[in-house]
Amino acid sequence: MNKNRVSSALWVSFIAVATLMSCSSSQETAMVPVNAPEVAPLAEAVVPTPDPRVGLDAGLFDAEEAVWNLEVLSQTPPPEKFIGKTNSDLAFKGNYAIQGNYNGVIVWDISDPANPVLVNDYECPASQSDVSVYGNLLFVSGEGLEGRIDCGTEGVREAVSEVRLRGIRIFDITDIQNPEYVANVQTCRGSHTHSVLKDPNDNENIYVYVSGSYVVRPDEELPGCSDLQPEEDANSALFRIEVIKVPLDSPEDAAIVSSPRIFEDLQAPPTHGLAPADLAALEAAKAAGAFTYVRGGTERVLPGRFVQGLLANVVEERGGEGAPTAEDSTTLRANIQSIIDEMFGGGEEDVTARRGPDQCHDITLYPELGLAGGACEGYGLLLDISDPANPVRIDAVADSNFAYWHSATFSNDGNTVIFTDEWGGGGAPKCRDTDPMEWGANAIFTIENGKMVFKEYYKIPAPQTVYENCVAHNGSLIPVPGRDIMVQSWYQGGISIFDFTDPSNPVEIAFHDYGPVSGESMAMGGSWSVYWYNGVIVNSEIARGLDMFKLTPSPFMTENEIAAANTVQWEYLNAQGQPKIYWPATFHLAKAYVDQLDRDGELNDAEIMEIRQSIARAEMANERKQASMLEDLSESVSAKAANSANPTKVAALAEALKNLAG
Repeated sequence: MNKNRVSSALWVSFIAVATLMSCSSSQETAMVPVNAPEVAPLAEAVVPTPDPRVGLDAGLFDAEEAVWNLEVLSQTPPPEKFIGKTNSDLAFKGNYAIQGNYNGVIVWDISDPANPVLVNDYECPASQSDVSVYGNLLFVSGEGLEGRIDCGTEGVREAVSEVRLRGIRIFDITDIQNPEYVANVQTCRGSHTHSVLKDPNDNENIYVYVSGSYVVRPDEELPGCSDLQPEEDANSALFRIEVIKVPLDSPEDAAIVSSPRIFEDLQAPPTHGLAPADLAALEAAKAAGAFTYVRGGTERVLPGRFVQGLLANVVEERGGEGAPTAEDSTTLRANIQSIIDEMFGGGEEDVTARRGPDQCHDITLYPELGLAGGACEGYGLLLDISDPANPVRIDAVADSNFAYWHSATFSNDGNTVIFTDEWGGGGAPKCRDTDPMEWGANAIFTIENGKMVFKEYYKIPAPQTVYENCVAHNGSLIPVPGRDIMVQSWYQGGISIFDFTDPSNPVEIAFHDYGPVSGESMAMGGSWSVYWYNGVIVNSEIARGLDMFKLTPSPFMTENEIAAANTVQWEYLNAQGQPKIYWPATFHLAKAYVDQLDRDGELNDAEIMEIRQSIARAEMANERKQASMLEDLSESVSAKAANSANPTKVAALAEALKNLAG
C-alpha cells in the first residue's frame, strides 16, 4: 500500500489476528491472509542518489555495473569468430534468440535464461545483418559494399560486381542448426533495416518493408537503379521505400511489388546547432588548423583522410609533385565549401537542400491496427498499412530538437507513439552532462484524429562520459496490463525501463548500465537493442554479447504486475513488428489491477482491502464455489467504477474477474 495507508506488514498481521477471531464466519466472508505489496506513486520513483551509473569503472568483459529493479540472469560473450564484430538487432522464435552481427547471425537457445546455449554461429558478413523471422523463414538485411551473395568472407573489391549483396537474404530455418539460403532480393540502396508484415487478411504471403539508407548502386550492377532527382527520373531510387512480397509456399519467388513514395512534398525539417561540448571541440579543431565545411546548416570538421585526398587533387591540378604546400592548403580552404557542395549537393540554389528526407531508418508495423510508425531521418511518419503493398502517409511531424529520427514504438492501444532520435548516428557521446536533455532523446506523441500531438521528451537522466557512445536506440513494450512501459537501449548509456502511461510525464523505474568499454578513448559498445520476450529481457550488447535480465518487484512494479506480464507468451517477435498484447484470465491479472488502483489512490483503503480479501477467498475456494464468488465480486467491483478516480481501470478489473469466473 502507499505510504499514507496502513503498511503491508501491519495489514497482514491484522488479517492473521482477524482470521483467528472469525472462525465461525462462512468461507465467503472469512478473513484470510493476503499479500498486499508495498506500492508508491510514480512521482516517488526517484533513482538512487548518487546515481550509481555515474563513474563506473571501464572494461570490456570486466566493466563495473549498476543495476536497479532488475536482476542480471546471465552475460554471455560472443562466439570467438564474432568477438570484435558489432552485434546488432534481435529476433525471437520459440526458445531461440537470433542475434544479428556484422559477421553473420548467432542463434542462442534461451530456454534457461541463466545459461543461454549457442546453437549456431553462421558466418555471412554484411552490415547491419538486422534479423526478422516468420514461420520457418529468417530475413537478414545487407546494405554495405562488402556483403556477398554467397556469404563469403573475402568481401567485394570491384566497384561493380555481380556477387555483391545489397538487400534482403532469406533463409529457411526449419533446421535452425543448418539454415538453408533460399533466396535474396536485391534493392538499389540495400537494406539498412527491414520490417516483416503479416497481413491479418492474407495467409498466403508476407510483406517485407525495406529501408535502405546507403548510396544508390550503379545501374550496371542492378538494372533500373538511378540516383537522379524524381523530376529528372520518375523511377529514381530516392524518396521511396521498397515492399517485397514473399509467397509462403515459395519464398524463392520473393520480389519487390511496389516502391511507395511516402516522402512526397516534405520540406527540409528544422534542425538544431551543435551542443556546447561539440561546439567547443569544433573551435579547438579550427584553432588547430582543421578544414571545415557546412552541411545541413551545421559546420563540420572534414576528416583528415578526406583532406589529404583533396590536397593531392590541388597539387595535381597545378601540375606539381610531392607534398602539398602552404599555398595548396590556402587554395583548398578557400574552395572547400564549393567542392563539397558539388560532390554531395547543397548550396542555397540547390533545390535538393530544401527537400525533406529521401529514406526511412526504421518502420515499425502494427498490423492489427493497420498502422505503422516511420522514423525517417528528419521526420516521424504515421502510415496506413491496411493495404500492405501500398502504405499511405497519414501524418508527418518534424522537430528542431531532433537530429535523426531512428525508430518508433506504439502503445498497445495505438493511441501513443514514441520516436527515438539517434543524434550523432550511434557512434558519438551524446549523453554528456552538458548535452541538452531534449537532444538524442525520445519524443512522445499522442495520436488524435489521425494527427500526432507532441507531449514530452524522455532521456536517461544519468550523464555518461565522453568515451561512451550514447543516444536513444531500440526497445519494446513490457506487457504490464493497464500501463504503458518500455524497455529501451541507449548504447553505452545502458538500458532504461520507463513508464509512459501518462505521455506527458514519463518516469524511469529500472535500469542497467556497464562502465565504458574503454576509459581512455572512444570504443564502440553498449546496448544496440533490448526487448521483453516471454518473461525475460534480452539485450544485444554491441561488444560484450548477449545479456539476460528479469524484472524484480518494487513499489513501482509489483510482483503481481510482473507475473501478469509473464502470462503473455509469443511464438515469435521481431524488432520492427509490434503484436497486439492480450492477457489471459488469471488471478495475477486481477491482482495487478488492484495493485495499480492502490498505487494511484483510485479506490479508498477500505475498498482495496475488501477486494484483496475477496480475491484471496476466491483463490482458495474449490472450483464449484470459485466461479460464483468471482461473478459476485465482478458485479461488486463494477458498481464501484462510477465513484472511482479511474472508472476505466475499475471496469478492467471487473472484466478480468468476470473472465476468470468464466
